[in-house]
Amino acid sequence: MNLKFMDKKIRIITGLFFMGILVSGFAQTDSIQVPDTNLELPSIAENTSVKKDSTNGFKRVKLDGIAAVIGDYVILDSDIDKTLIDLRNQGASTEDVTRCGLLGKLMEDRLYAHQAVQDSILVSDDEVNLTGDRQLQSLVQQIGSMAKVLKYYKKDNEADFREELYKINKLRMLSEKMQQKIVSDIEITPEEVRQFYNKIPESERPVIGAEMEIAQIVKEPEPSEDEIQKVIDKLNSIKADIEDNDASFNVKAILYSQGPSKSKGGAIPSVTKESSYVTEFKDVAFSLQEGEVSEPFETQFGWHIMIVEKIRGQERDVRHILLQPEITQSTLDKLKVELDSIRQNVMDGKYTFEEAALNFSDQKETKFDGGKLRNPQDFGPRFELTKMDPELYNQVRNLKDDEISMPIFEQDPRGGAPKYKIMKITNRYDEHVADFAQDYIKIQQLAKTEKQYKAIKEWMNEHIEDTYITVNEANRECEFANNWVKE
Repeated sequence: MNLKFMDKKIRIITGLFFMGILVSGFAQTDSIQVPDTNLELPSIAENTSVKKDSTNGFKRVKLDGIAAVIGDYVILDSDIDKTLIDLRNQGASTEDVTRCGLLGKLMEDRLYAHQAVQDSILVSDDEVNLTGDRQLQSLVQQIGSMAKVLKYYKKDNEADFREELYKINKLRMLSEKMQQKIVSDIEITPEEVRQFYNKIPESERPVIGAEMEIAQIVKEPEPSEDEIQKVIDKLNSIKADIEDNDASFNVKAILYSQGPSKSKGGAIPSVTKESSYVTEFKDVAFSLQEGEVSEPFETQFGWHIMIVEKIRGQERDVRHILLQPEITQSTLDKLKVELDSIRQNVMDGKYTFEEAALNFSDQKETKFDGGKLRNPQDFGPRFELTKMDPELYNQVRNLKDDEISMPIFEQDPRGGAPKYKIMKITNRYDEHVADFAQDYIKIQQLAKTEKQYKAIKEWMNEHIEDTYITVNEANRECEFANNWVKE
């Protein structure tokens, strides 16, 4: 979407504030990407330092100065350097990023955190420490060892690194909770959406790229009872070897599991009740004691056994072994023939595609809506061509209006059973200037974003006035988005 009608500051807020791209300290999220070893991360420097010179004895070196103070928080010059490097490590473009801009963002984060403390918004030590644990696990897995992690980040020991991660994560989490509180109650009415749309000059209204709506009918194979029993017997055999002979669950997973975590010995760390794993998987994870191996259980992906390796409060580190009953080629061939028949009957007018989806599709998420797919970005029915998943685009790109695809074979990327499906493009929308009725959902989201931005701006102005803030003389010439330099 062409958002040229929006104020530049609103676009920055949309891109960085609400999407959370800009990071503070080592990491914005619980997972940390592999650092770019061609970039040297500055270590936390002291406010004063001296260095011995072989000819002149001791001499002064440049200090790590204080860039700004926000309430109880101090921002050092090195914090700005680290944030810039962290942005690069996260893959964000830094072409238009300035030191003044970064300092302004760091000041915003600290004002949120400062006010969160004043408002008694709490972040528990357990919550912060668990986040640090996940970050360290991710770094060790990606870089190779804790020693390499400490060497890269110039830390003498793990305790020092954990302490610094704690401080960074505590600030970040307080800041995020404060931001969520500011915008949590903001709603947008249809009248506000209409007013937002009408105030955009016609020459500056956003351009919506070409879009399409897609429907599908899916047939999923059912394994035979004999194949299911074979898998259950195999899992029981593995379970017995682990419990009776002290066999390694890790090794068994590498040898036998058919899930995506196979190479990691079936390891899935930090499972919570809010995690996106299927309900059956989470239910078993929270029913076991440490070291206990489950009975075989079924999910949509197949049959599993699980062991809980570590319980930390409301989190579980687990390993699992996934086996899928064999689906014979003859079973898959029958699905293809069945879909061929459904396709032909729709083309012959015996029933509509929507009626066929309701009566014959095995995909519960779409069958009750005429087989209509939902865009995961906004849960609307439209897919913008330039932003579609490449695999989905390739499946429908050659379909003409009212044409139904031949049966398409598809492997489940999450590890489930393969399936066949037929697809149809139900609507097409050429590139066009945004229309209030046709593009209401997109305009509604833009209107809500603007309203959230205004609320944040008002909150920021109010609390800047009420908070102790000082900016180093060297940074007073910066053109900040907020009035940090009080007169």
